[in-house]
Amino acid sequence: MKDRIKPLEGVRNFRDFGGYEGSEGARIRSGKLYRSGHFGEASDNDLAAIDLMTITVQADLRRPDERERHGDKWPVSGVRKLYSDLGRETDAPHINFLKHVVADGEAAKQWMCEYYQEAPYRPALVDTYTAWFDHLANLQEGEAALVNCAAGKDRTGILCALTHHALGVSKDEIFADYELTNTAADVDERLPEARDYFNTLLEKSYDAEVYRPFLGVERRFLETALSTMETESGSLDTYLAETLGVDAAKRERIRKILLD
Repeated sequence: MKDRIKPLEGVRNFRDFGGYEGSEGARIRSGKLYRSGHFGEASDNDLAAIDLMTITVQADLRRPDERERHGDKWPVSGVRKLYSDLGRETDAPHINFLKHVVADGEAAKQWMCEYYQEAPYRPALVDTYTAWFDHLANLQEGEAALVNCAAGKDRTGILCALTHHALGVSKDEIFADYELTNTAADVDERLPEARDYFNTLLEKSYDAEVYRPFLGVERRFLETALSTMETESGSLDTYLAETLGVDAAKRERIRKILLD
């Protein structure tokens, strides 16, 4: 499992989310689907390594204010960039939460569940999720696609789960890939530094566990998103078809391109 993690110097949580068994026992081709955090701190070595991956589609799920704040050192050219200009914020939503609530670890987890409940129907994400599947349906031989957000775990995690579902990956493996963020992003190691950074920024004295949900993931977060789509749309298949335009014909095209 750890082999799918691609250690980079300035890009967090970069990994291949192909290789899983999909529909009718076929396997998703490795080297075709990647996921990561943002590229604002990418090193020259990172850029050289990424250039070898023949990525031609990048779905950037960050809000416009995040793109302005983080920047994007990759790609310079030759990549079809998918993004939305909707949903601008002054501060990140979790920062607003932490500023105005007396938080503990459980309150932070509950906030994340509420975020996952809303995310699949946010217009900005619906726009870019839709474009992602449109481009997967037209991916050419030798091309790969990448999805990222700021940390590569929440907005990205939902889209990767939907991509896996469309390809016939089992729920167990969907969650295994999702939870791999905790290893790929070195959450345990980074948590003390994150606590100190956010406490200084927010003028708080919160325990480190308050910040864990904003660095890593828990199964129940993604469960909330999936169950919301099932409740609101009727099923994940209906959500894909009616909200993102991934009907049976498009799903079959994507499977032919990505499954061996």
